[in-house]
Amino acid sequence: MKNIIVSILFCIVFYKSLFAHVGHYDSFNYLEYELFRNNKSIGYHKYEFQRDSENLTINSLVEFKITKLNIDLYKYYAKSVEIYKKGKFFSFSSKTNQNKKEKYVNIQVNNEEKLLEIDGSSYKGPSDTENIIGTWWNHEIIKSKAQISAISGRIIEQTVTFIGKEKIILNGKSYNALRFNFKSSDETLPDSKKLNTDIWYEEETFLWLKAAFDKTGYWEYRLKEVR
Repeated sequence: MKNIIVSILFCIVFYKSLFAHVGHYDSFNYLEYELFRNNKSIGYHKYEFQRDSENLTINSLVEFKITKLNIDLYKYYAKSVEIYKKGKFFSFSSKTNQNKKEKYVNIQVNNEEKLLEIDGSSYKGPSDTENIIGTWWNHEIIKSKAQISAISGRIIEQTVTFIGKEKIILNGKSYNALRFNFKSSDETLPDSKKLNTDIWYEEETFLWLKAAFDKTGYWEYRLKEVR
């Protein structure tokens, strides 16, 4: 019971102090993550942050492949552009080639209707402006009731649980981390559609450090470079 109370109090303080806007990331210009499957390096995910006056543009590139006996069994490639104006979300677009299957999503803010307009390969329609794009770099996703797939636009209702504080080591550097679990709220979804991912953020800077999940193997994103 004591641990539960501590977790609740921590989350209340954490949420009130953190989630104003993406200004927490003013010191970051480049993030690179190495992607592992079953502890084998298979690719990367890179973010470039570009600032122009009060605007922020994040260009993202993901590429990985699974091979066996020098034969490519699965290949994945995705590019996206995420734009914030005066610290607030403005638009997102991505194109993905998932093992030769094309997917996409375009998201715009409709200020008159106070909603997001989604045009994606899995979903076309409106969304609450409180929903967050599922790009893990933005820690604001922790307080959202749903995230929007950065691949296809699918809206994923989520339950977020604070697991606790941990000390983790990445590339020889030690970090004080906050660990959260993201899980699909809808238990009726097929396993292939369910979200169940652990995310670690640095306690002081809220930098995304690591992600881990089980799906046809054990996957991890590990921070490789930040500047």
